[in-house]
Formats: sequence, structure tokens, C-alpha cells
Amino acid sequence: MYIADLHIHSRYSRATSKNITIESLSAAAKEKGINLLGTGDCLHPLWLDELELKLRPEAPGIFSFNGVNYILQTEISNIYTQGGKLRKIHTVLLFPDFDTVRKLQNKLSHYGSLTADGRPIFGLSLRDTIKIIIDINPDIMIIPAHIWTPWFSLFGSNSGFDSIEECCGEYKKYITALETGLSSDPPMNWMVSELDDYILVSNSDAHSTGNLGREANVFAEKLDYYQLKKVLESKDRKKFLYTIEFFPEEGKYHYDGHRNCNVSMHPEKAIEERNICPVCGNPLTIGVLHRVYDLADRPYGFRHEKAIPYKRLVPLKEIIAEVLKIGVSSKKVEQMRKILINSIGPEFYILLEAPIDDIIKYSGIEDMGLAVEAMRKEKVKIKPGFDGVFGEVKIDIESLKNQKNKKKEGGELTLF
Repeated sequence: MYIADLHIHSRYSRATSKNITIESLSAAAKEKGINLLGTGDCLHPLWLDELELKLRPEAPGIFSFNGVNYILQTEISNIYTQGGKLRKIHTVLLFPDFDTVRKLQNKLSHYGSLTADGRPIFGLSLRDTIKIIIDINPDIMIIPAHIWTPWFSLFGSNSGFDSIEECCGEYKKYITALETGLSSDPPMNWMVSELDDYILVSNSDAHSTGNLGREANVFAEKLDYYQLKKVLESKDRKKFLYTIEFFPEEGKYHYDGHRNCNVSMHPEKAIEERNICPVCGNPLTIGVLHRVYDLADRPYGFRHEKAIPYKRLVPLKEIIAEVLKIGVSSKKVEQMRKILINSIGPEFYILLEAPIDDIIKYSGIEDMGLAVEAMRKEKVKIKPGFDGVFGEVKIDIESLKNQKNKKKEGGELTLF
């Protein structure tokens, strides 16, 4: 099993931890169980210099530091007008070598500042940017980021498009994959038949080391850059085993709402309200679920034959906080997380595979093991996120206790 998180940020991006270094990323990736990590922000000159200094070649297009593999990666922002509407699109780029990064860095420096933000902003359209990219090196992987979020994405309700064709035109064939984002999961995306042409990937978009692996991709074996590209383009289900997902309701743009008025609602209710906040009368922020339904041409539950499987997880620190009934940032939560990792193994192993008896043994708390078991069976209650506010996950331990001796297939998801 080879776990990859292909989209993160460095300390040079806005609203990120200033403690992000190659050393801290590698240590956090090991604790999480991540084998391959995007570098984040590789077009930023200072971060690129640091990457070139510290990373060592491991395989074609793959580099290493302290036992963790890296792939050269950045996210770019295109802000431009098309069709009489302001468009704001974020895109993940993956590179096969430093020379290619330098060439694109030089070319794009004519269209925007590479030093103002780790996620550089360009006034070019996405299709013009893709043309520049493939002219430099067609092996660069192009992955539209968190494609449903309202403000900066391909299908964003406030600044996106209604189709990939509308956005990219003839250059849509150069898109390697689509990133689902935290507020959507594969079943939501399977409702839109246009997306069948592309494989879906999931990444953390982490702005701190603690959020690495919030979402990730699980492959059957170690891959070099070109093998990874081939797997994604060919939708190879034998080598791409599954994605690791947030419960999408936990994402901060899942429901419609208005944060300033603490108003959150399901799309059906928002439509009844004409997408207007009932408190202040301003427009609601239309969330991911609503936007998916707008563009869907299939019912929820449809699954096409080439779809990659998925598993929904709750981060270990959130499970610990739930069991201990304390804040997720508490020192006690971090102490317990360290105990479990040092005693059992990396976080992904704990969440996905570790025997429940071991979790109970090393935590010293029976409910800790039951909470992981409940999460694996999707026995959770979630208050959906909206308008930039993350949703809340509650592990339904009591339900598991009540049904522990009953054989029951499938998971249970309750919204409250």
C-alpha cells in the first residue's frame, strides 16, 4: 500500500503555518503513514531553492528526504473574465523534474508575481495557461483543484463554469485528473456524467503539517512520476486502490448558508428561500451539494464501472477529542495521538487496519477502540459545514454498543 497526498502548501502561501519545512513535513508524513507527498508551492523562488537543496532523486520524477518521497507540486490561481463573468480557478500542477519547474517559472513570471504568494495568481485564462504548460512540457500533470468549492474552482457556484468544455475548450484533453475537495466525495461526483472521462483524486490541501492526509490516494505499489501519470490517465483500478475521504458534510462548503447570520440549510430549503438569507436578506453562499445537484444528470447512488473505490475517515485527533470530550487542539489529544502512533503504528494504519483490541490496550480506554470501529462502519452523526464553517463530526459509539452483537451490512449516516 502506497499512500499519496499530492496537494499541500508551504509556509510561503497565505494563511499557512510558518513552521512548515521539509523536515517538519517529513516527520508529519511518517506519523500519518504518507509515502508520497506533494512539495507544495514549487513555483515560489525561495521554496524552490530549498527543495533543490534538500531533496534527493529517488526515482524518475520522485525525490526523497528522510525516508519520505516527494513529487514537485504547486497550486496556481487564475483570475480572469470570460463570458462576461469573473472566473477564479485553482489548479494543481505536478512536475517531472526541477528543470521543467524552472522553465515554467520563467514563463509565468511575465503574467504575475511568483513571490507574493506560494499560490501565484495569474490574469490568464485556464485554457491559455494550459497551452503554456504543454508547450513547455506535456508531461506536467494538470489537476483542477477542489472542483466544487464556491469561490475558487472549476465548477464553483460564484466563479466557475458549468462544464469543463466551457472552461478549457480543446485543452480539456490535457487534464490528468480532477480533485474532489473536502466538501464533496466520489458518489456526489458520479452524479455528473461529464466527469466520467477523468479519474478523481483526493488530497489534503494542507496549510499546516497537522492537516496532512485529511484526504489522500492509496495505490497498490510505489510509483515513479511517469507510472503515476499513466495510472491516473488510464484509470487503472488494479494500481489505484481507493481514495481516502473526509465525510463531505464536514467540509466547510457542503451546505448552503450565510456565516454572518449563522444560517445553514440543505439545498432544497435554500431553493424555497430563493437562495436568500432569511435573516439579513443577502444572497446565501451556494454550497457544494447544491452545485452538484445543479449540474447532475444522474441520481445519487449511480456508480460507473471505472470508478475508483473510496473510504471515509475521521482524523485520529478528532476521534481522540470526541472520546476524551475535550478540544481537538488540547495537549491531551496530542499526547494520546503520540502514544497510539508510537505503540501501534502510523495514523492511517490505526484508522484503517489496526486491531481494535490494540487501540483499547494502548489507549487504556475502551471507547477509543469502539470509536474507531464506529468510524470504520460509518456510524457517525454530522452537522454539515457551510459558508466557510467546517462541519462537526460525532462518533456514534452508543449506537455501536447497542448493535455490537448484531450483524449488519453498510454504514449509517445521520445529519443533525
